[in-house]
Amino acid sequence: MFKRKQYLDAIATGLAEAPVVILLGPRQCGKTTLARAFAEARRDSTFFDLENPRDFARLSDPMLAMENLTGLVVLDEVQRRPELFATLRALADRRPLPARFLLLGSASPDIVKGVSETLAGRARFIDMRGFSLGELPASRVPDTEKLWLRGGFPDSFLAASNAASQRWRADFVRTFLERDMPALGSKTPAPENRRLWTMLAHLHGQLLNFSTLSASLGLGVYAVRRQVDYFTGAFMVRQLAPWFENAGKRIVKSQKIYLRDSGVLHHLLGIGSRDELLGNPALGASWEGFALEETLAALGNPDAWFWRTQAGAELDLLVLQGGRRVGFEFKHTAAPSTTRSMHIALEDLKLERLLVVIPGADRFPLANKIESIGLERLAREGLD
Repeated sequence: MFKRKQYLDAIATGLAEAPVVILLGPRQCGKTTLARAFAEARRDSTFFDLENPRDFARLSDPMLAMENLTGLVVLDEVQRRPELFATLRALADRRPLPARFLLLGSASPDIVKGVSETLAGRARFIDMRGFSLGELPASRVPDTEKLWLRGGFPDSFLAASNAASQRWRADFVRTFLERDMPALGSKTPAPENRRLWTMLAHLHGQLLNFSTLSASLGLGVYAVRRQVDYFTGAFMVRQLAPWFENAGKRIVKSQKIYLRDSGVLHHLLGIGSRDELLGNPALGASWEGFALEETLAALGNPDAWFWRTQAGAELDLLVLQGGRRVGFEFKHTAAPSTTRSMHIALEDLKLERLLVVIPGADRFPLANKIESIGLERLAREGLD
């Protein structure tokens, strides 16, 4: 049902232009399934799963294991053997090039360090996430609310029931805290990281104040910053940076915090059903984060900012498209209207246009350069 064509195309393009492609994303987002599908469509491919003891042992001498391979070589969970990067550099520099390499892994410090030190100029990065609205078949538009409630992790979204989805997310959160965070370098105990993650869920869509978090957790500010960065590097959290320039106004310069998967957010907030979500005070913030992530996915994951002045004018999302500034506001309503803040943002930021993203698939103008667009339509058609 989900062919994930955009990622398959990105991998094919990357391998045509670079000897190494690195597919990064959170655990359980579908990287291995996608890579196997890509490899099976090719005549000549070799797959190493570094969580398989046999494959892990085969790569104890990586040059011996890989120098005679041709075609496509896939290395899954590559962060388990960071010493591979030095060998991959030598293999990627051969001419003619007998093999190209697809690496799968989390955004661990070992991967980032390995690429920056040894594979610079040889590797193409592709960031992957769970299912997005643009991947849902057009005939299954009602699944939009299910995607919002359960999140995009395939096993959570495709679970037989909401209760089964909740159980999967509970297991995922526990495994991530007890296994993945230490693997990323975190020395903080799992219970403290869970407290921090839950606090971030309650701050979803708000300004991030490390001093307040530090006081609440009883940890130093530096320690809290480090842990939030671990969550960010693992694709669990987005720290949205503020946009500021010399506009003659006092601008908020703190970051905003979002949990990137709405299903994980709802689990940490104790929201288990559609009715519970619609009656929860976090409804607006949840929609904002979900719509923000879907918007960025629809636009190809561009650089993104938010904007807010000390006087209260704000814009949920600002992106650059073809050198033009486009703004977004996210409202969970069927009848949006313009606000003074929108007009201030339009003028001060010199926006090409401002879109108010709402549920559904409608699109209609609200004012000059301001229009409303349904998230389902934006996800399938993009800006134009």
